[in-house]
Amino acid sequence: MSVVVAAVSAEPLDFDSHVAAIDDADKGAEVTFVGRVRDHDPDASTAVVALEYSAHPDAERTLRRIAEQAIGDSDSIVAVSHRIGRLGVGEAAVVIAVASAHRAEAFEVCRSIIEAIKTDLPVWKRQVEADGTTAWKGLGG
Repeated sequence: MSVVVAAVSAEPLDFDSHVAAIDDADKGAEVTFVGRVRDHDPDASTAVVALEYSAHPDAERTLRRIAEQAIGDSDSIVAVSHRIGRLGVGEAAVVIAVASAHRAEAFEVCRSIIEAIKTDLPVWKRQVEADGTTAWKGLGG
C-alpha cells in the first residue's frame, strides 16, 4: 500500500502533480477525480459564488488514514489532496489520483476515498451565495 500524497492545503491543487506522483510502470490503470466548486446548489436561493473550507488540525492525518483504508491489501498508489480557504466557482476542492494493476481496483479505491472524505474528513464548508447568504454544509468535502 502506498499513499504518496495526502495533503490539506490552502494553495490551489495541482492535478498534474497528483498524476505524476502515482506514475508507475507496474500499474496498468490510473483513475482520477476532481471535485470542483459549482455555481448552484439545490438548497440555495441564488447562485453559489464561493465555498469557504476550514479544517480540523488533524484533517491531513485523517485524509492519509482514509486513503490507506481504501487501498487495503491492494497494491494501489494514491495521491489525494483537499483544499481549504475560499474557493471560487470552478476551483478544485479535491483531487484524487489512483494507480493500480487493474481498472476495477483503481475505480474502487478512488470511489472509496471520495465517499469517506464526504463522511469522515473533518473539513467543513460554508457556501456563499450571490445575494450574500451563507450556509454551513457539514462534514467532509
